[in-house]
Amino acid sequence: MKFLDLAKVYIRSGGGGNGCVSFRREKYIEYGGPDGGDGGKGGSVWAEAVDGLNTLIDFRYQQHFFANNGQSGMGRQRTGKDGEEITLRVPVGTEILDEDQETVLADMTEIGQRVLLAKGGNGGFGNLHFKSSTNQAPRRANPGQEGVERTIWLRLKLIADSGLLGLPNAGKSTFLASSSNARPKIADYPFTTLHPNLGVVGIDNTEFVMADIPGLIAGAHEGKGIGDRFLGHVERCAVLLHLVDGTSDDVVGDYQTIIDELEAYGGELANKPRVTALNKIDALDEDERAEALAALEAAVGGKVYMMSGVSREGLNEVLRAVRAEIDDDRIRQKPVEEQDPWRP
Repeated sequence: MKFLDLAKVYIRSGGGGNGCVSFRREKYIEYGGPDGGDGGKGGSVWAEAVDGLNTLIDFRYQQHFFANNGQSGMGRQRTGKDGEEITLRVPVGTEILDEDQETVLADMTEIGQRVLLAKGGNGGFGNLHFKSSTNQAPRRANPGQEGVERTIWLRLKLIADSGLLGLPNAGKSTFLASSSNARPKIADYPFTTLHPNLGVVGIDNTEFVMADIPGLIAGAHEGKGIGDRFLGHVERCAVLLHLVDGTSDDVVGDYQTIIDELEAYGGELANKPRVTALNKIDALDEDERAEALAALEAAVGGKVYMMSGVSREGLNEVLRAVRAEIDDDRIRQKPVEEQDPWRP
């Protein structure tokens, strides 16, 4: 299945049916009076977050969603049939944006969540509705209310506990394949990963979800390389795992390139907790490891882990550090009364 994380959709709710002007006419009933029924309601357009979807590819082949109009009212006090509503089935993590691609109309973060995108028009009143003691034979009926037509954007942001960052060929896909059940494409050329991958990582009898996005390069916020369009998939993550290629000639420069792109992207992404790891240490001797580690720790200003996705050296220590950050984030997200006061 192809991956698609942005789609433009045109929706229109159904218009209400017109009211009916009718009078009861039977042979032995002299004054039948008005009996025109009301029009039916137009169908509404809804969005629902469902399980089992992880891409918006369905909206590439169908972009127009028009609900049915309500049926007009009829004589003998018959109300018109309501128009059938339409439901857009979207993956969990989908943001629904207005036409300007900035105004967030809804954020679908839970399975079963439903949001009304366009309400159907109300049906018009038939002349039966206007009957009164002073107007016993009304000859008026209301037209149905028109439906709502709008253009919206669907933007998918994957739901993951942690996200992988790094330059192309930093070893992100190898790390994901070594630590999870994901099987991303791995090759010795840049930009092997062209779309995000998700993997379930297990460590110490616990599991969490990790997202691997295509690598960033200098100037990604200006559209260079694949650009930074996939950074949205790690916005929801509790922690970012930043992998730096230990075989690079300039590990500090590689590290700073990613940090600069995060800051240029804006939002809270640059302020998220990060775990930094020096990758591919299986290709370095002891002196090269020590030199690269010292330079990177000076740039980071904190602890840097050493690991290898190929030999799995240091892999568990990195996963435990990521897991600890995820647990801390979940504690912070809890209401104050639910937090454990005895937790160190």
